[in-house]
Amino acid sequence: MQDSAHPFPLPRIMGILNVTPDSFSDGGRFLAPRQALARALEMVEDGADIIDIGGESTRPGSTGVSLQQELDRVIPVIEALATRVDVLISVDTSKPEVMAEACAAGAGMINDVFALQAPDALSVAARAGVPVCLMHMQGTPRDMQHHPCYDDVVAEVRDFLAARVAACVAAGIPQERLVLDPGFGFGKTQAHNLALFRHLGALAVHGLPLLVGVSRKRMIGNILGDDRPPKARVMGSVAAALLAARRGARILRVHDVAATRDALKVLAALDWPGSSTDSLHPDG
Repeated sequence: MQDSAHPFPLPRIMGILNVTPDSFSDGGRFLAPRQALARALEMVEDGADIIDIGGESTRPGSTGVSLQQELDRVIPVIEALATRVDVLISVDTSKPEVMAEACAAGAGMINDVFALQAPDALSVAARAGVPVCLMHMQGTPRDMQHHPCYDDVVAEVRDFLAARVAACVAAGIPQERLVLDPGFGFGKTQAHNLALFRHLGALAVHGLPLLVGVSRKRMIGNILGDDRPPKARVMGSVAAALLAARRGARILRVHDVAATRDALKVLAALDWPGSSTDSLHPDG
């Protein structure tokens, strides 16, 4: 379960830390730096390998925040966390200025839902010298769910990711530092999400690692067929995480770290040929 060509063994758990008032699942809960730090430490204790810190909601219909507001939300948390833990800290942002400040403050990964398409984002990421996750999204968070349309969603998402990989390499970002995210729920209908999930392996452009983030999303609620709130979608989210891991996902972006960690241990022990629970630890 090791991949010598890439810094992430398979699979890793990325714990979600939204330092925002309006994220779809936990908006407002961790807006204060002290609360955010406590939550991050809790996820590390639960077994998170990566903490993904975001200061701008990208839920459907969201409109974004100013540069200074995003910096004020994420930088103090990154600085505090970097002195307390050894796990990788990721910054979830599309603003090049936030990328640069976050990496200077202790972040070791950039997670960008716009796949480094903002002006100067490629050059900033290249200078930062850290792994980068490139995500596919049709449209913007404000309008992405307004009638998303594809002729072939799997082919189009793969082609987009391939083009962004090429742009990164041309900008001086080594291919081995890249991670790819199909962007479940970002400009996709339920049918699009299911098609991407079922053909996950086809999206691993150049064999690069895939990050899957479906935790608590509407996609899971739609499958369950009820109106339960995001926090009540934990079991469905964990089931999806296991299937994603079985299909080759190397990073699972989740809200429920402990539940996902336990499920992965069982999967590794009972259903993963040649694996053991040791491979689910950072040094495994």
